Amino acid sequence: MLREGGQRYERPFLAQPAVQQKRIPGLAGEPEVTVYVINAGRQGDESRPAILHTHGGGYILGRAQGSVAEMQALAAKHNCVVVSVDYRLAPETPFPGSLHDNYAGLQWLYDNAAELGVDKHRIVLMGDSAGGGHAAMLALEARKRGDIPLRGQVLIYPMLDDRTGSTVPQPEWMGYLSWGPAENVMGWSALLGVPAGSEQVPEGAVPARVKDLSGLPPTFIGVGSIDLFVNEDIEYARRLLNAGVPTELFVVPGGYHGFQAMQPEAEDARRFQDAIDRALERAFVDPAF
Repeated sequence: MLREGGQRYERPFLAQPAVQQKRIPGLAGEPEVTVYVINAGRQGDESRPAILHTHGGGYILGRAQGSVAEMQALAAKHNCVVVSVDYRLAPETPFPGSLHDNYAGLQWLYDNAAELGVDKHRIVLMGDSAGGGHAAMLALEARKRGDIPLRGQVLIYPMLDDRTGSTVPQPEWMGYLSWGPAENVMGWSALLGVPAGSEQVPEGAVPARVKDLSGLPPTFIGVGSIDLFVNEDIEYARRLLNAGVPTELFVVPGGYHGFQAMQPEAEDARRFQDAIDRALERAFVDPAF
């Protein structure tokens, strides 16, 4: 569950499905990476789909451990395996450290798919807030490297554009709750190592600044209408569609940043979660989403 500023209250792990904490190799020259592996193992002769999950926290907060209970529930609901990456945080580790950690997690999941009981051709990237930004970065990196096919990306109110709240102002009611312009500038500046909204930023660090979005996997983007990220998320969805990427955009009227985590029993939160679940189900079954 989120609290103000995007940080999570840590819930105890559920009794099932099983969770394993592992240390896996980082990319060449990088340190080892901690991942949480949920619901792994073969079930009969069939391999199952998998989610590579990246947690939220504005690029500067949070731990993968804080999302494990939520991912356990998701793994049980969809009978899938989840690998959640405990990537390094900014500003102590600026870009591309976190991207390298997340790619190491994706590479490990892909290389060990048979042992984990995973169909390596049904891997979906998923994250919320900064985790959604990390998932979008990771999809771009996977496209560039060309080594790992992705079935889809599920981006939940993703943090995609450092210019939001810095050089691109937003209406005052957007971001009024939970995560606002000042926090956004702080998070992006920490990740980039230069002020948010700078003319030049590290290549691949800001998904919204990548000119060519063609060839990315089918995408779901969900966001609330008064979330600070709503305009950047709508624009990213528009650009994906224009690039020929199958894309679903789901905007919840009156939804603020993290609304479905803070009030999960509310009707709008349930509709939002239902849309996420349907997107995952389609991705796991249909290569075209």
